[in-house]
Amino acid sequence: MRRTAPLGLAALLALALVAGGAAACSGDSSAEQDANAPLQIWIRKPPGSNSEKTARDLAAKFTAASGVPAQVTALFEDFETKLQQAAAQKDLPDIVINDTAQLGSLVKQGLVRDVDRAALAGGADLSPVAWDAAKGADGKYYAAPFSVQSFALFIRKDWRMKTGARTPASWAELDELARKFTTGDPDGNGAADTYGWVVPASTKRGYASWYATSFLWSAGGDFLTGSPGKFTPAVDSAQSAQAVNYLKAQFCTDKTVVPGAVTMETVQAHQAFESGKGGIYFTGPYNMARFDKSLGRDKYEVVALPAGPGAKASSLAEGENVYLMAGSANQDGQKKFAEFATSPEGQTIGMAGDTDGTIVRLPVNTKVQLGTVRQDTRWQTFETVFQQAGRFTPAVPDWTPFRQSAADTLNTIFANCSTDTKAALDKLAQTYTEELTKQEVKG
Repeated sequence: MRRTAPLGLAALLALALVAGGAAACSGDSSAEQDANAPLQIWIRKPPGSNSEKTARDLAAKFTAASGVPAQVTALFEDFETKLQQAAAQKDLPDIVINDTAQLGSLVKQGLVRDVDRAALAGGADLSPVAWDAAKGADGKYYAAPFSVQSFALFIRKDWRMKTGARTPASWAELDELARKFTTGDPDGNGAADTYGWVVPASTKRGYASWYATSFLWSAGGDFLTGSPGKFTPAVDSAQSAQAVNYLKAQFCTDKTVVPGAVTMETVQAHQAFESGKGGIYFTGPYNMARFDKSLGRDKYEVVALPAGPGAKASSLAEGENVYLMAGSANQDGQKKFAEFATSPEGQTIGMAGDTDGTIVRLPVNTKVQLGTVRQDTRWQTFETVFQQAGRFTPAVPDWTPFRQSAADTLNTIFANCSTDTKAALDKLAQTYTEELTKQEVKG
């Protein structure tokens, strides 16, 4: 039978969804416990994908090692909405493997249990930076880190060589390469049907701000400044405006962005790159196996984003956590799964070699050496970027409203070229001030 969230949690969650307030206290332990109860595991991956197969393999190996039955459900579209529906129906899964960025929202709603880092077997072997992505604004841990990643530029190498351009080492050279890809007929078909940049600038799930983050930081800008509990807006700074105007020029002045980008999510962006519409795509390592098949490994190269005007290259660091959901009838089994998933064996299974079935991009366990699991040296680029330039988003109680309001603002700036960038960012800063006050972390 499926375990359900306790009535108190579900009732408080329903109030939270209506009133926008906090839900039940995390770590609810009122559910009757059964150490043999099967674990229901949700993972944010496309059903039928190789990554789902890897997740099922991980669960099967966990069951073989622990004796605890486990069943995997792969969901992709509207994952967070379906999780909310499950909570409202008092039918939460036991384990959720999902983005680190969702931690604040899950904690706010009381949907996850806190994790005792010191009591987690093997926890000392996990990267301290990865543990930071599992830490709430109150300093407690509400998940076990599972996978981390950074981002890099995917560039059509064949197009670059045809135009005679070198590998870009600055933002100015990136702009020049984008213009050549847009006007120089790099695919040689005689039609003006290629563009430089592929940009997922949709407002859905905050994609526009998610994409812009690394550029903002590399230009010396930021969303917020300060320390946990005492933040002030920085999105209206001169450096932030410079970064936004750099991106805006690609849409409005140079017109080097693929058409339809302002409504484009990552699914459509992947297709735009592999189909030959655009030649520069800032994305994650999970796309290499896909593009190797659809485009050809020899057709593109992976390059770190050069330093921007801020003279410091930065990359958004993200990943996935293992969330132990509240109300489980098998909390001991939850802990055992988290320990197995983060162990060298679990991490190696999740990495899935050089295939497109990876659910662990860069390992969080320091005992796992990337080069011993993967022969593809391009992964080293992402590991180096993560170690030298990776940054997670600010540790506020709930990052989601900040990301979404930034996405709405940036999308407007990119879509409506007459928009006054500074005025729009000033207004966004006011929204940030209100949200910081609401979350009681304003400096």
